[in-house]
Amino acid sequence: MVEISASMVMKLRKISGQGMMDCKKALEQANGDADQAMEILRKKGLVTLSKRAGRETSEGIVVGRVSEDGKVGTLAVLCCETDFSAKSDDFIAAAEKLAEYAMKCPADEGVQNILDTSIEGKSFADILTGLVSKTGEKTQVGDFARFRLDGPGLVSVYVHFNQKVGSMLRIEAASREVAEADAVKRVAADIAMHITATNPLALDKDGIEPKIIEQEKAIYADQVKNKPANIVDKIVEGKLRKFYAENCLLEQAFVKDDSKSVRQVLDEAAARAGGQAMIKRFVRFAVG
Repeated sequence: MVEISASMVMKLRKISGQGMMDCKKALEQANGDADQAMEILRKKGLVTLSKRAGRETSEGIVVGRVSEDGKVGTLAVLCCETDFSAKSDDFIAAAEKLAEYAMKCPADEGVQNILDTSIEGKSFADILTGLVSKTGEKTQVGDFARFRLDGPGLVSVYVHFNQKVGSMLRIEAASREVAEADAVKRVAADIAMHITATNPLALDKDGIEPKIIEQEKAIYADQVKNKPANIVDKIVEGKLRKFYAENCLLEQAFVKDDSKSVRQVLDEAAARAGGQAMIKRFVRFAVG
């Protein structure tokens, strides 16, 4: 039996990030072989994941990142079982790692693609497994998206101060000068915050599922079924317009100035910069 020294334990702890006692037990089980001990720690995390597969992961952190040139942005969610775990240093560090891996991922979406992504030979699945072996909680990537720009424009990300909800949008501009204008950048950041607050269903009415529209029409028609038949359609159409204004991002009243729509606010900022800009895509992720 190999004697497990304190230096061996410290070395494994530094590599694995696991607790002292867990590292010592793994080394003892591996008869001092550090590589085998690492595999034991990894299997411990995988077993924990398997045992807790059916647990709810209603807590966690939303993380976002934008490249220096503003052309690439990511938004992702790391989920766990309890708020206590979500506030731990280990979980927060893993969430920051998730943002890093999201920028490096070869695909622009898909949780499995994030898990398979490796940086310096270590996949995010390995990081997740290590975290689970520490916390004993089911932990998983909830959502992931990345936006890219090939031409003029910018990606803006906003994560609320509690890190429970965040949004990302992609804006295409008529020119680089428009995209880099301070007024456009400020409005882009404000619209990302707006999305986080209002949770729009779609960019515009064309993005809303026909099934949802038909359901709304049926509800409105039932509400006015006792009205004369010749005005029912007009009332339903009026209610539908209001529904679009409340749920389509471009038509929503801007949270910082409800006298204008989101579309108007962006149009005005772009015009001041000497051109045009248009929101092409957005996502909103929330914990739970």
